[in-house]
Amino acid sequence: MEHDILARIFTPSTVNLLLAALLGMLIGLEREVAGKDPSIRTFSLIATGSCLFAILSLELFHEYHVGDPTRIAAQIIPGIGFLGAGTIFRSKFGVSGFTTAALMWVTAGIGMSVGLGRADLGATATVIALFITLFLRMVHNTVRTIRKTPYDHGEETQ
Repeated sequence: MEHDILARIFTPSTVNLLLAALLGMLIGLEREVAGKDPSIRTFSLIATGSCLFAILSLELFHEYHVGDPTRIAAQIIPGIGFLGAGTIFRSKFGVSGFTTAALMWVTAGIGMSVGLGRADLGATATVIALFITLFLRMVHNTVRTIRKTPYDHGEETQ
């Protein structure tokens, strides 16, 4: 009896949703450590929502034989692009938020890949995104120290 309840709760789709949320949390944690907003909750929600939309797209197509599973997934991309655009700011000190916007877009792709049954791609993309943001931040800071000149206006600042 108890096993039946767990089997109904932890279906492959719910496990994928949980995995997408976890991968999004990892990306958000990097933003939190960097002192950037949005962070953990937002990135987890982006991955979870993208995963959910991908799962629903497939289920509508396979179980009910309606729609095109690529339509909803295709709409996630510009939707997240719109959200990401809201994180980019220009000031007299330059432009900031590009990395956060790009991470939002990547996180949506991570959620979509998990939702479409490719958790391997989602996990790999998470590792790559974390490598890029963590390791290349150190490289970026080292180059800035060596160069000792500020960016020209129009380039991203950290």
